[in-house]
Amino acid sequence: MTTATHALDDAVSFDYRHLDLESKDDVYVVGDVHGCLDALEALLERLDLGPNDLAVFVGDLVRKGPESKAVLDRVRRSPQLLSVRGNNEQKILEGSASLSALDSTDHQYLESLPTAISWDGGLVVHGGVDPTRPLSAHSADDVSTMRSPNGDGYDGPFWFERYDGPPRVFFGHTVLAEPIERAWAVGLDTGCVYGGTLTAYDVGRERTIRVPGTGHVDRSAEKIVGDDS
Repeated sequence: MTTATHALDDAVSFDYRHLDLESKDDVYVVGDVHGCLDALEALLERLDLGPNDLAVFVGDLVRKGPESKAVLDRVRRSPQLLSVRGNNEQKILEGSASLSALDSTDHQYLESLPTAISWDGGLVVHGGVDPTRPLSAHSADDVSTMRSPNGDGYDGPFWFERYDGPPRVFFGHTVLAEPIERAWAVGLDTGCVYGGTLTAYDVGRERTIRVPGTGHVDRSAEKIVGDDS
């Protein structure tokens, strides 16, 4: 099986930002917020970020929940908070979805979000990667929307079931009943906006931190991976 390469380089066709974690203390990766400001504030209070800590979001800061603009403001104004661009941010930029509350500053911020954020051994994207292709064969849309390379959305099989790294990929997009913590894949969209939780992953200590979400939107169990209820 051909796997994604260990480090990103100029061969990839999507934009990314590379971080040096040697200069950071605690680093977290945070799942899909979807406009849920209360859950975001509760999680940030739990994380209690120090001046040399960092939280990286997997994208989909916006839409579905009620306070997309406030979430964008919260993330944009803090140097300790970074995000990749999710498919919902991309929909706004392409005009296939809209949020009337967003202004030109918000749109400029969405434009500035990279498709991926990487560090030595780690990669944050919104969707995922195809285990059968190197990263150089992925488009921005691929890594932003990946769920089932050879299937149909939530019918599976899911990319993370076969992916064996490196790098270790941190992702959202696919709604999970519980976080996924595997050697090479960490899934963090635990359905905050659907009444699940907002989840952060502590990269250094390899643990999850979760706060309750609010059910602003209904979602069928068939579209929550691992929800057998």
